[in-house]
Amino acid sequence: MVTTLGDKIRSLRKEKRLTLDQLAELTGSSKSYIWELENKTPPRPSAEKLSRIAEKLGVTIEYLLDKEATVSEENAEDAAFYRKYRRMDPATKAKLRSLVDIWEDDE
Repeated sequence: MVTTLGDKIRSLRKEKRLTLDQLAELTGSSKSYIWELENKTPPRPSAEKLSRIAEKLGVTIEYLLDKEATVSEENAEDAAFYRKYRRMDPATKAKLRSLVDIWEDDE
């Protein structure tokens, strides 16, 4: 179980098959900044950068900063998805709800 910020970022980045360069580009950071977050103790990220990294890795800031592992990766991914859903326009939300209804009808 990974509990430190750097380990979580590295683990999630690798799960998503992202290189340091790719995550840096997606988050508006440099490769060296991402490397420092993954390898320096303690890393000192800005709230803005951490928010971008969490969003691109599909989790929440709370998950990344949780040292006691009280927030599971699965719950963090659900919370991140719900936050993204809340920012969608009504038409997109309606399409997603229709897709979920179709999947439920098949079960």
